[in-house]
Amino acid sequence: MASTDVIVAEPQLFVTDLERAIGFYVEKLGFELAFIYGEPPFYGQVGRSGASLNLRKVAGPVFDSNFLATERDPLSAVLTLYKLGPLYEEYRAAGVAFHQPLQEESWGSVTFIVKDPDGNLILFSGAEA
Repeated sequence: MASTDVIVAEPQLFVTDLERAIGFYVEKLGFELAFIYGEPPFYGQVGRSGASLNLRKVAGPVFDSNFLATERDPLSAVLTLYKLGPLYEEYRAAGVAFHQPLQEESWGSVTFIVKDPDGNLILFSGAEA
């Protein structure tokens, strides 16, 4: 592997309530808390398998209402798996509310979208259901 190869990406999501966001990702989506930082806490990271999401607390709304009114499905992160169906069923059983249910896309992927409590849209994508 060359020294210039990117080996991982860690999207940063903005949240208004760090504790609530961590609870959602850990309790609903099956992520594990990697760390929490600050006194009081304002930054943390959750991870599941090879994916890590950084959560940063902000004071105001995460998204401007005009932005949300004019943009269709503004994604905050995309997480890719080989087979998506089992994860979708896991989330369905956990009572996760889907922004977009499991569907096959015209380009061949299978996707679903989850919305976190702050409106961040996380797209899960796979080669097959």
